[in-house]
Amino acid sequence: MSPAPSESMEARALEFRTRYNQVKSEISKVIVGHDEIVHGVLTCLFIGGHALLEGVPGLGKTLLVRTLADALSLDFNRIQFTPDLMPADIIGTNIVMEAPDGRRVFEFQPGPIFSQIVLADEINRATPKTQSALLEAMQEHSVTVGGHIHRLKEPFFVMATQNPIEQEGTYPLPEAQLDRFLFKLIVGYSTRDELVTILDRTTRGDHPRAEKSMDGETLIGFQNLVREVIIAPHVQDYAIRLALATHPQGPYAADVTNQYIRWGSSPRGVQTLVLAAKVRALLDGRYNVSFEDLRRVYLPGLRHRVLLNFEAQAEGIDPDEVLLKVLESVPEKAEVRTATVA
Repeated sequence: MSPAPSESMEARALEFRTRYNQVKSEISKVIVGHDEIVHGVLTCLFIGGHALLEGVPGLGKTLLVRTLADALSLDFNRIQFTPDLMPADIIGTNIVMEAPDGRRVFEFQPGPIFSQIVLADEINRATPKTQSALLEAMQEHSVTVGGHIHRLKEPFFVMATQNPIEQEGTYPLPEAQLDRFLFKLIVGYSTRDELVTILDRTTRGDHPRAEKSMDGETLIGFQNLVREVIIAPHVQDYAIRLALATHPQGPYAADVTNQYIRWGSSPRGVQTLVLAAKVRALLDGRYNVSFEDLRRVYLPGLRHRVLLNFEAQAEGIDPDEVLLKVLESVPEKAEVRTATVA
């Protein structure tokens, strides 16, 4: 049994749920449906991670990120990725300026990455060289130009979108960059009822807009709160085994893993599962992580961290299918292994 939370923890957890739902409510003024996608983006936000949204054009991916920026008192920049975009167009560059005394000096001109919420729109349209300009910013929250490190303002998030169906003029994201996204969220089509609401809002002259409901300092405080949520050793071990089960030929690999997966999840995958599960626990009014919390964040946390082999690609199998079978194969309780006596 987990220890009883302190009154301070209870009050902070209640405020977390209230403010979380407040931001979600502001987003729902503009975004119709897609509750799991909105929840996934907010989970990344309250952990301090980045999100990759994948879906066909016109589903509201860009609008969702813009609306999120409207609901928060954070700086926002949009970068439209194109094949001719250069790294300096993202991170900035040193330019020659004339000083008051007439001397010429180099002065750093920051690029659009120097914001708190950065929308990387159609990120897979840029070349790998340009995509790599985001790596340091996403991992270290800094950029290096001319040998000088420039820190980014906290909190800092990259919300990227990509189109999965149009392959001409696109460049797949390298695995190292994919691994730095906390979640990969698959944005699907709207339902019939949702389309009715969308038409009512957009074809009658209404222009709803989200109101700002949280600042950066408050958000950082909630990110620290999430990390205080307790996870029992046996639940944490379940998260570890979920990740290890994606490693082909490993001691915990499932049969489907050995058949279809070429490379499994990195340690960042386990970190993602635990942190995202802590958010789920707080939203459910609990202060400790459950097995179900881990299962609910399993797909968005790991689907972009496994690389399928040629056999899976030839059979048209996607990562979600494989991961769901892996999930079914991992028991909640670890098997006790006894040494055999010769």
